Amino acid sequence: MTVSLGRRRTATFALFFLPGLAMASWVTRTPDVRDLLGASTGRMGLVLFGLSVGSMAGILCSGPLVARWGARPLIAAGTLATAAGSGVIGLGAAAGTDAVVALGLGLIGLGMGGGEVALNIEGAEVERLLGRSTLPAMHGFYSLGTVVGAIAGMVLTAVSFPVGWHLAVVTALVLAVLVPTIRCVPAGVGRRTGDGGAHARASAGPAVWREPRLLLIGGIILALAMAEGTANDWLPLVMVDGHGFDPALGSAVYAVFAASMTLGRFVGGRFVDRYGRAAALCASAVVGAVGIALVILVDNQAVAATAAVLWGIGASLGFPVALSAAGDSGDNSAARVSLAATLGYVAFLVGPPSLGHLGERFGLRNALFLVLILVVAASFATPAARTAHPARTP
Repeated sequence: MTVSLGRRRTATFALFFLPGLAMASWVTRTPDVRDLLGASTGRMGLVLFGLSVGSMAGILCSGPLVARWGARPLIAAGTLATAAGSGVIGLGAAAGTDAVVALGLGLIGLGMGGGEVALNIEGAEVERLLGRSTLPAMHGFYSLGTVVGAIAGMVLTAVSFPVGWHLAVVTALVLAVLVPTIRCVPAGVGRRTGDGGAHARASAGPAVWREPRLLLIGGIILALAMAEGTANDWLPLVMVDGHGFDPALGSAVYAVFAASMTLGRFVGGRFVDRYGRAAALCASAVVGAVGIALVILVDNQAVAATAAVLWGIGASLGFPVALSAAGDSGDNSAARVSLAATLGYVAFLVGPPSLGHLGERFGLRNALFLVLILVVAASFATPAARTAHPARTP
């Protein structure tokens, strides 16, 4: 079946939207899940470790599987796993069983860790064929999914809608969109047809890892992805436990964060075109650091809610802009993007659950100091993303 480029782009937007919807639906119900499990902050950290395990498995397997089968099967399998994970979390929460919730999070991590890498490969190919930068907008649709999921979660939390039924509906919605949409993704994108490409990549891989500039760009994406992932995992609980919000308002603050992320990604491309990648990433890091610092240091609910806006805008451009910078940093663009994407997804999916142990000992607000330090350090590394031209022409 021949698919027009416009339909293919629309399908890519939709496929980015779905994991955002699933992730936000789980995040906004985190306080309710915690209460149903009767879990402490430390126990929630252990439950979230399921997300880390699944994510690492997906990230480590995605490259070889895409090389063998192409991006489309991985996108389909990853989205299916994400949908199933949402339903399993709902079952585990209703049963009050930590292990089942951790299993559901593991499925979400597996789906996102593997499927999102493949989806970025498809997105980069669509961007190349269109001849203009579209990755920030694609990631914007992920953020739009988090906005929709967060608003729905906030409303359903306020009316005490059962968590299990909420996440079951999310599972059904994701599957309903996936089935017709995946047909618009051509087969074979990202698949290697011989050993030459694999040998070239193997020989180029160590040189890529040794390049200081690329490693600095990787550090930027790691820090800003960590800031985004931390908000996805912990922001509602930080607002509830650290600033005294009730669960519905805690979900509302997360919805504000997600809306800020979406706005930053849809309009940030103009800033990148005008001032360049390095300036955009530096501004993102500084604004994000200010937002995180206010959440940590100021004991005021209005300031905390406002800081979520700064946090969201600051984290919005880190992933897509740094991915583009990594691809343009030298030869063997695929290996460079793969390295940057791996660092980003490790930070986004694996890093935040580790904050639960720090939060148990020092409190969730104080645990955010680790994220703040990383984001501040990233602001000093942003000159590595400087290119001769402000915007990349695929």
